Amino acid sequence: MSKPDEAAQCITISIDDALSGQRLDQALASACDLSRSRIQQLIAAGAVLRHPFSHDGKDGMETVRKHAVRVATPQVYEIHIPENTALSLQAEDIPLDILFEDEYLIVVNKAPGMVVHPSHGHDNGTLVHALLHHCPNLPGINGVERPGIVHRIDKDTSGSLVVAKTEQAHQRLVEMFARHDIRREYLAWCRGAPSWQEQRIDLPIARHPQHRQKMSVQEHGKSAITEARVEVRYKHDFSRLRLRLHTGRTHQIRVHLSHQQLPILADAVYARSYNPGNKIPAIARQAVLELKRQALHAEVLGMAHPISGQALLFKAPLPDDLARLSDALDSAYA
Repeated sequence: MSKPDEAAQCITISIDDALSGQRLDQALASACDLSRSRIQQLIAAGAVLRHPFSHDGKDGMETVRKHAVRVATPQVYEIHIPENTALSLQAEDIPLDILFEDEYLIVVNKAPGMVVHPSHGHDNGTLVHALLHHCPNLPGINGVERPGIVHRIDKDTSGSLVVAKTEQAHQRLVEMFARHDIRREYLAWCRGAPSWQEQRIDLPIARHPQHRQKMSVQEHGKSAITEARVEVRYKHDFSRLRLRLHTGRTHQIRVHLSHQQLPILADAVYARSYNPGNKIPAIARQAVLELKRQALHAEVLGMAHPISGQALLFKAPLPDDLARLSDALDSAYA
C-alpha cells in the first residue's frame, strides 16, 4: 500500500450531526463511494488521517488505526486512496471464455482446474494471470494478488464468475455480494436421490475441527443457506440438483449436500470413494468413472450492473466433462 502522500486521490469528510456517534468505518463509507471493507483496508494500511481540532493544517494530523472507534463532530478525516501498484505477477496468454465485458466488469466461464488467484502452490496459470493479459489496466484493484476479484469458485468447480475492472465497480460489487443481491445458481450431479423435491438447507458452516482443509456443519458456524431443487432423478442411483446460494461460505454447496447424504459425484474431499457396480447402466457407470473432479458447475449469475443498474443475467454453458456426464445419464435412464 502506498503512503498517504503518494495517494492518487484524497477524500476529505467532515463529521456532521447525522454521522456523529457512528463507527468510523460506517460513517466514512456512508459519506463516500467506498465500502466498509475497503475503508477498513485503508485504515489498516495507515491511509486514513484525522485532522486535529486546533487547526486545519496538515501538521499534527493523526493516523487512525482502529475502524470501530466512534466519530463525533467536528472531526475531519482524510482518506488517501493509493496509486495502483505494479504487480510482480506476469500476465499469461491463457484463453478465457468471456460471457460479457464492458469498461467496468468482465464475466467469465471459468474452466475446471483453474485456480482463481495466486496462492501457495499456485504461482502461475491462475485466472488472475489470464486476466492480466486480457485487461492490462487491472492491477491495483483489490490488492496486488487478487486484482479485480470479488468472489471465488473452487479450483475444480467450473462456471460463471464476475471480475471488476474499476475501483468503483469493485466496491459496488462487494456491497452487492454482502447484501446477497447477486443471483447465483449451480448445477450438481449427486449420488442418490432425496425424498424431497425442494429443500431450503439452513445449516451453519465452520472450519472442520480435525481436518483444517475442510469445512463442516457446526452449530457455532456462520450462517449458510442453500436452496436446493431436484431437476432430474435418475431412479435411486443419481440426481441432478439446482442450487441457489443465499450466502457464500467456503465449500457451501459441497458441505450442505454431503450433510444431506447427497455427495457430489467425484468430490474428493466431501464424498467417499465410489465405484459404481454392475447394476448401474454401463453408459452411466463409464461416465461416472471418467470424472476427474466434482460434478459442480456455477451456471447462472444475475445482477444489476454495478454502475448503470441494468439487469444482467448470464448462463455459463457446461464444460465438456459435465456435458458428457449429463448426456450419458440422460441416455442411460431415458
